[in-house]
Amino acid sequence: MVRKPTKDDHFSFGLWTVGWTARDQFGDASRQELNPWDYATKLAELGAWGVTFHDDDVVPFGSDDATRADILRTFKKAVDDAGLVIEMVTTNTFTHPVFKDGALTSNDRSVRRFGLRKLLRNVDLAAEVGASTFVMWGGREGSEYDGAKDVNAALNRYAEGIDTVAAYIKEQGYDLKIALEPKPNEPRGDILLPTVGHALGLIAKLDNEDIVGLNPETGHEQMAGLNYTHGIGQALWAGKLFHIDLNGQRSIKYDQDLVFGHGDLLSAFFTVDLLENGFLGGGPTYDGPRHYDYKPSRTEGLQGVWDSAAANMEMYLLLAEKAKAYRADPEVQRAFEQAGVLELSQPTLSEGESISDFLADRSAFEDFDADAAAEREFGFVRLNQLAMAHLVG
Repeated sequence: MVRKPTKDDHFSFGLWTVGWTARDQFGDASRQELNPWDYATKLAELGAWGVTFHDDDVVPFGSDDATRADILRTFKKAVDDAGLVIEMVTTNTFTHPVFKDGALTSNDRSVRRFGLRKLLRNVDLAAEVGASTFVMWGGREGSEYDGAKDVNAALNRYAEGIDTVAAYIKEQGYDLKIALEPKPNEPRGDILLPTVGHALGLIAKLDNEDIVGLNPETGHEQMAGLNYTHGIGQALWAGKLFHIDLNGQRSIKYDQDLVFGHGDLLSAFFTVDLLENGFLGGGPTYDGPRHYDYKPSRTEGLQGVWDSAAANMEMYLLLAEKAKAYRADPEVQRAFEQAGVLELSQPTLSEGESISDFLADRSAFEDFDADAAAEREFGFVRLNQLAMAHLVG
């Protein structure tokens, strides 16, 4: 039996996950809606550590200041009483029709200014409730028609908006970092910053790039046909993995938001292996929240909501146990050696070797026996089968 989750596991849930009433574009809600604060106690009982939310998850869009303050006070008290932390806050810039062409990249300048003010207002909220990360998902920042969006101008406006939010964080002295969340499509036909690599490219151009990183989501990378473990690996390598969203996805289709591990199980195994055990040859590690951005199936009632939340944490813990055993297995270690996995950590040039020295080394090229080197067998299939044996055995 897998152990029960504890606060030390740092599992957190978006309020929009357990709070989803299952309304979609083809059907009405299939379960009742609770008050935002009604979810905290049960999540804590299940072993969760934290909760996250969009502003509109808690306070209805357009509420006056007094109503907003009263609702947030009630919500914060419930979270505190449950012993949870609010580790991340994000802003809804996608539901209201005003954002139908985006917020920071809308062709309408007045909408861009409204969207930016909404973001800054919630930066204040994030700092007030003690969050450490401010996630920015640009679900409406994109287009369906190539001629409708000046991509150069759109990226300039996107960078301008993100830089403004980052500058405001610094001006206010908030202990917050921004995490951009890539996604290739849905709800827009094509979303700007569709993948980890695209987002890293934009971050590198920012004036305040030091506090801007990434919040990659399992399903979003897999919707683009990409490898999520590689994606978070590159974000780690770049020093930009500030937060993660875990869920399940089965191939290139709509965003399914399944329970973590209920999609590509082998990918989930290697994701947990990286998060828990680090790179094989050493390097940067991730110590942030294990955050779930999933949707309880539309077929489930409230009990199914709690069962699915528990399943996310159970899947992670099951995979963590298996990943630990996989790394500790002497046979796996020998397979790593045969495969040359650890050899990859050795610099290609020797310490102190100049380019001139390298060009003078005949063994590197002139005397190198390419045919003999091509005879090497790496044993990658056997190595992967060992991983499979630990996963399903």
